[in-house]
Amino acid sequence: MAGTGFGTRLREGVWEIPLRRYVALLLTLVVLGGLGFAVRTLAHDDRSCAAGVLRPEGSDECVGVSATGYDWGRAPLRPVVRAIDRENRSIKGPYVTVALLEPFTATDADNLGDVLHELQGAYLAQYQANHRSNGTVPAIRLVLANPGATGAHWKHTVEQLAGMTGAKDRLRAVAGVGLSTAENKRAVAALTARGIAVIGTSITADNLANGQHGKDPFPGLARVAPTNTDEARALTSFARVAADKAVLVHDQKADDPDNGDPYSLTLQRSFEKLLKGSPYAPWSFNPPDDRSLEGSTANDFEQITHLVCDTDAGTDTILFAGRHTQLRQFINALGERGCQKRRFTLLTGDEASYLTGDKDLNRDALNHNLTVRYTALAHPDAWLTSPPATGGSAADAQALLDLVREGQGDKVGPIGDVDLEDGQLIIAHDAMRLTYQGIRFAKGSKDIPTLEEVRNEWRLIKGTQQRVDGASGWICLDNHGNPYDKAVPIVELTSRGTARFVRIAWPEGKPPAKECLPPS
Repeated sequence: MAGTGFGTRLREGVWEIPLRRYVALLLTLVVLGGLGFAVRTLAHDDRSCAAGVLRPEGSDECVGVSATGYDWGRAPLRPVVRAIDRENRSIKGPYVTVALLEPFTATDADNLGDVLHELQGAYLAQYQANHRSNGTVPAIRLVLANPGATGAHWKHTVEQLAGMTGAKDRLRAVAGVGLSTAENKRAVAALTARGIAVIGTSITADNLANGQHGKDPFPGLARVAPTNTDEARALTSFARVAADKAVLVHDQKADDPDNGDPYSLTLQRSFEKLLKGSPYAPWSFNPPDDRSLEGSTANDFEQITHLVCDTDAGTDTILFAGRHTQLRQFINALGERGCQKRRFTLLTGDEASYLTGDKDLNRDALNHNLTVRYTALAHPDAWLTSPPATGGSAADAQALLDLVREGQGDKVGPIGDVDLEDGQLIIAHDAMRLTYQGIRFAKGSKDIPTLEEVRNEWRLIKGTQQRVDGASGWICLDNHGNPYDKAVPIVELTSRGTARFVRIAWPEGKPPAKECLPPS
């Protein structure tokens, strides 16, 4: 029995060794195969674009907050993004972070040009703050926040910004915002609800401002640009619009709760107030939901030009409330109107500034008894041509022009190709100046102010010593964070595709007093 048992154990041992090897080999193959699958899966699902930037589920667009030299895949932005990265890395000592919120992945050429110019202006003000303010602290670190080309991913970006207010980043303000869209309105509401100050560059919609009907829905919001109402008041003080000689053309769905447009809507309402008593009801056009697209709106405008020609011979003014793509379509249609011998002046808001670079504009339309004038946010010639005694100065405007020239060199720049005619670089520079001036006033004896101290500072930015002497004019904020009696350049679109400065107009009908103290 002993021999039998030994033989059995031997035979079991002989089989046991290969079996263990086979099992181990099989397990190894399974693990390696699983790792390979996991690596392939992770590679396929890697949503990152750069540090702080990713592609949200269901989207190929890179959104989030970048604090590096990432250029969002947009070559025109690359030089100035690199300049910002170099400036950020050079900061020594106390600093705060300011985010520039813009659609950095914009695909529309006009919108991307707007983003580039605002980015250049913000950087030049950052450089100015860090190198030409007598060593005042804190230094300004600039990061780029992208909510997406249409702002669709604003929630993701806002949450990321809200997480940057702590000791590492010390985020104290968000500047930019740019377009007056429904998505930007939601983003501003969410940021200010979290106690973060917001400084608007070119937002002009009245419903994206505090102080309307005595309410402040966006606590901590300050703006550099006048509201659409103030622009309309300035425009009419210049043009002397007569209700019985004007018609209104407007965006049909500007007040749509899902696809509306705050800019067009508040401009429309401002113009409607001016046209009380007009013999003609307003005429509307139906744009696509994405107003940067062509859609079929050109058909509407061809028909509207027939109505224009049917008006009384004394009618000579058209007020237009809509975005720049539809404005360009309307101008092209007016160039082909039947009543060529009648002269018309088309008046509109600052969206017209995009038309100087619009290759689809029929410039010859402006040779057919048609004048297009609009309220610009800023213009490089506004303060260099017989400037008024108050409200701004040639010296402040020239200081920015000198800095822009330096931005073409290696010390300050290079910042890429510059175009000042649309006013976006100028207004973004002034918004960043307002931002860092407010932050530094708010800090008191400390190096770093709190979020609350910054957002409460705007009510004191006024008077001879605390106003911002912007290149676009004085910025004296009322108690709601809106600029009081801000200079409004009236600009004319020429058949050469340029923006010719005409005159500065004022919401109050005249420049502010030298004290620049808004009334109650």
